[in-house]
Amino acid sequence: MTAAGIARLAGVGRAAVSNWRRRHAGFPKPVGGTETSPTFALAEIEQWLREQGKLAEVPLRERVWQQVVSHPAGAATALRHAGAVLLFVRDRPSAWRQLDHAANDIELAGMLPAILESVLAAHLGRHHPVHGLTRDALLPSAALVRATAGLATEGDGDDGDEGGGAVPAFEFLLGRHLDANPRQYTLTPPGPAGLMAALAGAPRSVLDPACGTGGLLDAAEGAEELYAQEADPDLAALTALRLALHAPGAQVRVHAADTLRADAFPRLAADAVLAHPPFNERNWGHDELAYDPRWEYGFPARTESELAWVQHALARLRAGGTAVLLMPPAAASRRSGRRIRADLLRRGALRAVIALPAGAAPPYGIPLHLWVLRKPGATAQPSPHLLVVDTAALTAGGTPGRDNVDWQAVRTTALEAWETFDRDGGVEEQPGVRRTLAAIDLLGDDVDLAPARHLPPPPAAGGPAGLAQVRDRLADTLARTAELTPDPAAAPQTPPARWPLTTVGELARAGALVLRAGGPGTATADAAPAVLTEHDVIGGTAPSGALPEPAGAAGPAEEPVLVAAGDVVVPVLGGGAVARVVDEATAGAALGRNLFLLRPDPAALDPWFLAGFLRGTANTRQASSYASTATRLDVRRLQLPRLPLAEQQRYGQRFRELASFEETLRLAARLGEQLVQGLHDGLTEGSVTPG
Repeated sequence: MTAAGIARLAGVGRAAVSNWRRRHAGFPKPVGGTETSPTFALAEIEQWLREQGKLAEVPLRERVWQQVVSHPAGAATALRHAGAVLLFVRDRPSAWRQLDHAANDIELAGMLPAILESVLAAHLGRHHPVHGLTRDALLPSAALVRATAGLATEGDGDDGDEGGGAVPAFEFLLGRHLDANPRQYTLTPPGPAGLMAALAGAPRSVLDPACGTGGLLDAAEGAEELYAQEADPDLAALTALRLALHAPGAQVRVHAADTLRADAFPRLAADAVLAHPPFNERNWGHDELAYDPRWEYGFPARTESELAWVQHALARLRAGGTAVLLMPPAAASRRSGRRIRADLLRRGALRAVIALPAGAAPPYGIPLHLWVLRKPGATAQPSPHLLVVDTAALTAGGTPGRDNVDWQAVRTTALEAWETFDRDGGVEEQPGVRRTLAAIDLLGDDVDLAPARHLPPPPAAGGPAGLAQVRDRLADTLARTAELTPDPAAAPQTPPARWPLTTVGELARAGALVLRAGGPGTATADAAPAVLTEHDVIGGTAPSGALPEPAGAAGPAEEPVLVAAGDVVVPVLGGGAVARVVDEATAGAALGRNLFLLRPDPAALDPWFLAGFLRGTANTRQASSYASTATRLDVRRLQLPRLPLAEQQRYGQRFRELASFEETLRLAARLGEQLVQGLHDGLTEGSVTPG
């Protein structure tokens, strides 16, 4: 097992494991891996953790996972064995108990192949992709087989629903495998998968010709026939097992082959096709498939692999069937695909293009599209219209990014538009959101189908009424700013004070405050707080960053530092005088890079007094160091006067008033910019007249 696995067992960060290795001579020695990523024996680690009082018992599912990753034939083979056994235990629990009690490991390995093949054939048919279940292959998996069966029948007892049951057991093992190899697999997250399945309606039979790990077919609840094809044999096997476990009453057929070159279902006429095909694939079979009958709408260019998948999906639908494909935005506008797009429109096959927010699915940096297609019937008239929907602005926090999509809003917006369009043949136009386009109007030189290019923008700042509200808020804010403007002349004129001074470093050593440096941390399944960045601190805005995902099996280097109300946060780059007191709204955010957190003891330090004196220009100047391209603040060298707590609070109240004035100034500036830009937009778009 790796250091990340040890950290999970003990419930600590990976940095703690590194410290144990350095500080404890009796820590187990590596048994494999590399110098930078060593691996250790599970039994030795378990014994050492228990002796140190850091572990009461290794959870059963962790034992099973460690057997999977250490399997001599590889994790993918181990998962095939585990999945097949879970299916057997789920279907025939009494038969498994008899076999488990009566057979030793050698006898178990000899009896299992016939039993597992019988179970798999019942769910997946005779020609399934779960190969390699022979006696010799299963013998090294005997301990894994028994432990996996125990996980399905008994569970962990520690994690509620994640404990017992064949489905949770396989999902846990498969999820760990995918997390450990993030660059090897392109997954379809649950959000877009659920939306795609909902757009397809309630089909009886569903095909995914590029199934990956089966997420799209798993989302097609209620389907009675599930067909899948995947070029990667390991993924095809794991998908077959996953679907057999999740949909025990459905007919599941999965094949391992290249879909475009070796279609496994040439006579299929499915009710629906769901697909997240590979993007920008040049070697998709352009030279070999020039005369393939699937290219009913035109032979795709070498650079248009996505349009090959679109036509494959249409070819495998029954008349009137629906296909939903996740597509890159370039496929809607590349000139090399304009003839095929034009023919899809002319014949009524392409019915809707829905733009998703950036971060919806990999690649996370671009806003992907959903294409909804309907196979024309022999007598049906082509649809003269196309629905375009743009949900790109529907983010959870207003900032596009991974895991920041408001999927409830996206799903509601897209489904309402599609169901209305599919029923009535059109939708009421909503500027910036949805619109029905006449197909003939799109048949120009480019045949550009990107929704943003065809949707009128929403009224600037909500139109004249919205701009009036902005103006009223600006007037109120400016009046408030005038009230809060401090009057330096009102303060008594006194000589500069000469206080005894101390430094932040001395206060930290004395326990008057806690000093922590910000770091990346990583998101976990249980928590992924927003990140307070240095730009947020300088600009006085809400936390806008996001924690990165764990880097594969290596796991997090350290836990994120979370801020609490009353903390003082200081940026260390740039040489500016900035210090922010954390309020209740920001509490719980993770501390970003290039920030330091100072957590004062309320019995010794007032946070506003601390933040106010840290912002002094002379103070930051003497605590700064200079490099060739940047200025860096040494927080420990920042100075504070030694004052009684009551005197600190008197200064702190004054600093708090200055902070309120500063925040009101920022708000006035933002409202002023919004009003100016809104008037420019309104005048240029025609929603506002010159008067």
